[in-house]
Amino acid sequence: MDQKKEAIRALAQEAAMLPKEEMLEISRRHEQLTIGIPRESSFQEKRVALIPEAVALLVAHGNEVVVETNAGKEASFQDRDYSEVGARIAYDAEEVFKSNVILKVAPPSLDEVKMMPGKQTLLSALQLSVQPKDSLKMLMEKKITAIAWDYIRDETGIYPVVRAMGEIAGNTSVLIAAEYLSNINQGQGLMFGGISGVRPTETVIIGAGTVGEFAARSALGLGASVKLFDNSMYKLRRLQNDLGQRLWTSTIQPSVLSEALTSADVVIGALRAPFGRTPCVVTEEMVSSMKYGSVIVDISIDQGGCFETSRVTNHDDPIFKEYGVIHYCVPNVASRVSRTASSALSNIFAPILLSVSSDGGWTSAIRRHHGLRNGVYMYKGTLVNEIIGEAFELPYKRLDLLLAAL
Repeated sequence: MDQKKEAIRALAQEAAMLPKEEMLEISRRHEQLTIGIPRESSFQEKRVALIPEAVALLVAHGNEVVVETNAGKEASFQDRDYSEVGARIAYDAEEVFKSNVILKVAPPSLDEVKMMPGKQTLLSALQLSVQPKDSLKMLMEKKITAIAWDYIRDETGIYPVVRAMGEIAGNTSVLIAAEYLSNINQGQGLMFGGISGVRPTETVIIGAGTVGEFAARSALGLGASVKLFDNSMYKLRRLQNDLGQRLWTSTIQPSVLSEALTSADVVIGALRAPFGRTPCVVTEEMVSSMKYGSVIVDISIDQGGCFETSRVTNHDDPIFKEYGVIHYCVPNVASRVSRTASSALSNIFAPILLSVSSDGGWTSAIRRHHGLRNGVYMYKGTLVNEIIGEAFELPYKRLDLLLAAL
């Protein structure tokens, strides 16, 4: 028995001394991307998808970036800012749309889709209210893979672009209200916030999501008195915990809301609907009972607004008065601070593009990253989003079945 053990031990020692095959990790194939950044053509869209610092990072990793002339002008970026970091400036929009990746802030217009030769990847917002059916059908005909950046999730399940734009909208809404309370815009001459011995500004925020959270942070930071309304008790509790202080909170009960509005100096509408129109929770009668010269900032206006008296305005003519109450109802508030918003977008888009490049292309990246896959609504010309398919009566298939067939 001992001799058998000795023989086994000797064989083991001999095997340990034999040369072994080296186990090397199989590297993924790097794919060079040609990324086109067109100048935004949508009304009053002032953001740009990539800022120069992000372009420098992408170029350093072997990718090519084509920027249409003046694409960053409205965000205070000049052509030379892009060319100096390695981007190629294109003076013809068609040249940009020949890139194998088109990166836009707003959805493409029909004319822009016509400039695309086909079999490319489009990364832009998906806005069903302004997305024409003809452009969707043409994208399908051209075998485009289309990804909605507003539906991409991160590792924690959050929509990072929507979150970032919500943070900007929340902070900016308070600054807007401060402008229209002051004398410079024929307001009451009130300072937003409060000082010793003077009653603080009363601010009502309707909605406890990201916009409502950052509006509350800004208002409290300036010393205002804040009342927060939302029908989700979870959101109200979460916000109190996150802010680290007790807030005046309530569910949206008409009698309670109406009472709060009568003494409010500022009301910020920050409700969001998962799909469709935002619920209209403030009636015309409630608005008529508000103080003369008070300010409404309806951030929900891009989904119809949560005030019965709201109607869409724009950055050139942003306000109107109803019952002596100033209404600011401009969609896309983030474009008001386009440089900050562009930097926030770029911080999200650049890592996605680098990941796609290192993963060997879009198909591989979509397979590997569930958050990116969540934003895909068209894959190589096949519609894979049920909501869009039913809204526009277009045929659609499941993305996982298409990927499994490859």
